[in-house]
Amino acid sequence: MSTDITTSYNKNKKAFAFYEILDKIEAGIQLTGGEVKSVKAGHVNLKGSYIDIGDHAAWLRNANVSKFPYDNNPLEPTRVRKLLLHKVQLLKLEQQQEEKGITLIPLEIYGKKNLIKVLIGICRGKKMHDRRDDLKKKAQDLDVKRALKKYE
Repeated sequence: MSTDITTSYNKNKKAFAFYEILDKIEAGIQLTGGEVKSVKAGHVNLKGSYIDIGDHAAWLRNANVSKFPYDNNPLEPTRVRKLLLHKVQLLKLEQQQEEKGITLIPLEIYGKKNLIKVLIGICRGKKMHDRRDDLKKKAQDLDVKRALKKYE
């Protein structure tokens, strides 16, 4: 029996549409007790959030973790949260971020064993024609799947 079960709490669907993902890195996130309960309940939104590197640490900005109803902690829902990374991973992200056109975007927040993890994507923005091509390709793939399903 595998103990490496993951549960997805939220995916950043816009990131997959607007960015080309070059690499992915898993990181832990520093949360309070009420925030952990709120994330596990699925009350987190990664839309518009990004990762900033400074002061020898990685920070998750603009991620909205709704306030847990029974928590008396008066923290801001969009406060800056520290990401937990090894030094080697942090240096790699720092070097990647300094390249022109590279952005660090949180792709997914999920549970792994009893921990909350964030999947960081090293991304490059797509041009408008690239997004159109992706949409056309998805539509064609759907048509092919539908046609094959009729003949099965």
